[in-house]
Amino acid sequence: MAIISNATTIADAGAFSVSLGSMVHIKTLTASASATLSFVDGADSVVLDATYPIYKILVINSHPSTLDAKINLRGSINGGSSYGVSKTTTVFNATHNENDSDANLNYQGGASDLANSTSGQRIATYGVGNNSDDNVCGEILLFNPSSTTFVKHFLSQSMQSHKDTGADNTFVGGYFNTTSAVNAIRFEMSSGTIDSGKFKLYGIKDS
Repeated sequence: MAIISNATTIADAGAFSVSLGSMVHIKTLTASASATLSFVDGADSVVLDATYPIYKILVINSHPSTLDAKINLRGSINGGSSYGVSKTTTVFNATHNENDSDANLNYQGGASDLANSTSGQRIATYGVGNNSDDNVCGEILLFNPSSTTFVKHFLSQSMQSHKDTGADNTFVGGYFNTTSAVNAIRFEMSSGTIDSGKFKLYGIKDS
């Protein structure tokens, strides 16, 4: 007799399934006045290698210590010894203020998009407010980071309450411009620390 939960067969004829879904939780990092937060392959039970073809990172209620800080993403090819991998990206966002005074859909150039730059990639376009209820939430997809043939594409979508009391929805697409395996990802604020928040890493199998 099979045991089925949520349309997934858990056990059949006494044999338990080892494949209970395509998205596998790997590691959760919790910020507490953290200068940086990093997922490094092989460190603290983190897997960021050929085990999965796609990795997903969820950013949940990331709150800055300082007003107008931007949350940045960086990658490493040497296990986190340095995070200077060049990136080329494109960025657009939609904004709407709480008082209905401003509603826009814009391409974001300047410091937001990067042209083969080693700078950190903003995953939220504007500075985040540091009121007690201000934060950033979002997700990042990283494709085939262990490839030694292709550049490493990534996509990001985030939602934040920005410093001018409004909603900002930011979309980022780009690539780490390297054929070396990207084996570490780091988050940081452009100023101050990541005061609080959770960062969850998942591997997506069978993809």
